[in-house]
Amino acid sequence: MIPMQQQLLPPSLKKVPKELTMHGDTRVDPYYWLNDREDPEVVAYLEQENAYYESLTAHTNDLKEELFQEMKARIKEDDSSVPYKYNGYWYSTRFEVGKEYPIFARRFEIEDAPEEIMVDCNSMAQGFDYFNLGGLSVSPNNKLAVFGIDTVSRRQYTLHFKDLETGELLPDKIENTTGGAVWANDNKTVFYTQKDPVTLRSNNIYKHILGTPAEEDKLVFHEEDDTFTTFVYKTKSRKFIVIGSSSTLTSEFQILNADHAEGDFQIFSKRIRGLEYSIAHYHNDFYILTNKDDATNFKVMRTSDNQTESDHWQEFIPHREEVLLEDIEIFKDYYVLSERENGLNLIKIVKWDGTDSYYLPFNDETYTAYVGANPDFNTEILRYGYNSMTTPSSVIDFNMRTKESVIKKEQEVLGGKFNKENYISKRIWATASDGVKVPISLVYHKDTKLDGKSPLLQYAYGAYGYTIDPYFSTVRLSLLDRGFIYAITHVRGGEYLGRKWYEDGRLLQKMNTFTDFIDCSKYLIEKKFTSPAHLYAMGGSAGGLLMGAVINLAPEIYNGVISAVPFVDVLTTMLDDSIPLTTGEYDEWGNPNEKEYYDYMKKYSPYDNVVEQGYPNMLVTTGLHDSQVQYFEPAKWVARIRELKKDKNILLFNINMEAGHGGASGRFESLREVAKEYAFLLDLEQNKSKIEKKG
Repeated sequence: MIPMQQQLLPPSLKKVPKELTMHGDTRVDPYYWLNDREDPEVVAYLEQENAYYESLTAHTNDLKEELFQEMKARIKEDDSSVPYKYNGYWYSTRFEVGKEYPIFARRFEIEDAPEEIMVDCNSMAQGFDYFNLGGLSVSPNNKLAVFGIDTVSRRQYTLHFKDLETGELLPDKIENTTGGAVWANDNKTVFYTQKDPVTLRSNNIYKHILGTPAEEDKLVFHEEDDTFTTFVYKTKSRKFIVIGSSSTLTSEFQILNADHAEGDFQIFSKRIRGLEYSIAHYHNDFYILTNKDDATNFKVMRTSDNQTESDHWQEFIPHREEVLLEDIEIFKDYYVLSERENGLNLIKIVKWDGTDSYYLPFNDETYTAYVGANPDFNTEILRYGYNSMTTPSSVIDFNMRTKESVIKKEQEVLGGKFNKENYISKRIWATASDGVKVPISLVYHKDTKLDGKSPLLQYAYGAYGYTIDPYFSTVRLSLLDRGFIYAITHVRGGEYLGRKWYEDGRLLQKMNTFTDFIDCSKYLIEKKFTSPAHLYAMGGSAGGLLMGAVINLAPEIYNGVISAVPFVDVLTTMLDDSIPLTTGEYDEWGNPNEKEYYDYMKKYSPYDNVVEQGYPNMLVTTGLHDSQVQYFEPAKWVARIRELKKDKNILLFNINMEAGHGGASGRFESLREVAKEYAFLLDLEQNKSKIEKKG
């Protein structure tokens, strides 16, 4: 730690009490005024917080740079993706030495044909602090491309069109989209999704004809229900354009023959509250992955493409109580199922004629396996990916007929120090307070002692049914090689153990997510993996909410906490339907306009539950332009903790003034943000170790 006389005082912040009343309950928010990003006083405060952060962490600047260079050195700078073939071309993405952004390229018919560069993001990113290109899509005749560009980091993309034969950008330009567009088969019509400019909800599908003004684009669908978002894509069969509408728990699709861009979309099967489904097309049938008829873990049904309403659906693959069916990938002679059983990924290959059916063999105790990019029907090759917490990622081509595998690419870990045999990975099970077993995936260096004195970083997300699988990370090695244990806690709210695992961690059961995390922390301490003096916790976005709830409930068992872009002012945000994405979240958190949900949210909302007590050392991060979690949530939260906390632990708030929810955009620049987080942890651990030695 730096000497006290060199430390700046934390920024002081004025209070402007604002009463917020709902259901006869009044909350007083003294920092509500921070929600105006155009207010010079707000910007000045955020800059003061950054200055305070820089002052208190200046002594770690060399460590930050060391970590950054170390993490960067493990990554192959002139890397490229494994090419895949689609519509006569081999497509790939590559990076060049010293450059931050990808180059999108293709080769005609054979993999070693002359390279055609479609888009070089490095040249397009010049002059911008933030740059992201998304949704690159090539026309059916291979002559045109459309893509979205975001230079602010609010996920509002401007669509651009390029002539791939001349290399010229076309004058057509469409603003405020989700970044992608879908080509009709006429090579001149695209369908795209536009956002509400205030709420940023994806609510409109438009049709654009090349060469015409964007102002003349035809609105083909408007999603009226503000709890739904909408999107558009083309089926793998290339026969249908599909408009999807979805909320957390309900789906609806509309279809249009891609040969008839001038036609009208037809409802596939009308929305029924609680009915979720997704569709894939093959020959003259649709295959529907759905929870119809209480299929909690989903099943597959089939219907002809001229009778698509749900009362025509016929069961194809039945529901199973212990297996979550996550996806189906269709090929000419085979279909491939992505399943999850007891938390582990399974890939099942089935021949359409029923003559063969088998699972790919995976032998690690805990791992991640997934079906990769397979855009072509007419192939017997399945591309899939595999990694574990000790095994770098591999891209594998598997011949479904001969059952032979070819590793097309294995992630290189440069620097000469990595040997997978030096690391140990395992899965353990903690018992939650209600008796439920909660899995934890662990990784650590073989020389790390399990004596209760080793530092441990515990991570979780726990929302939206999103599963954090046990994955390999080159940057994480910087912690493991310095004696840290890394733990992914598979708390309720994700789908690691199936759909019920998610249901038991949302709405009026959300508290399970928080108590699961705390119970896992206590188990890790009990089993001597670590101790409260050396336990650290981390989560981002909804995982940042998790961090906020955890430190209110059990601050004494963590030495340090990192909360990234945290969703911490749950009640105020969910009551304000003008804030981006609020209404679409009602199925996840509840609608606080209803008293039952209001009362429950108030029990755990981190901002509303800050009290006069000790809090761990904390690093909180955000982006000024964040569209998912507005910057003012963590800003207010930090201010309230500073006001009430009864300890001398450090509380740092670092704001990226140029970025949004995803942080920095450059390939290597984003590593600097990780270096900041790791330096924070390592500095705390070093100081704790010094204190213990003195004691």
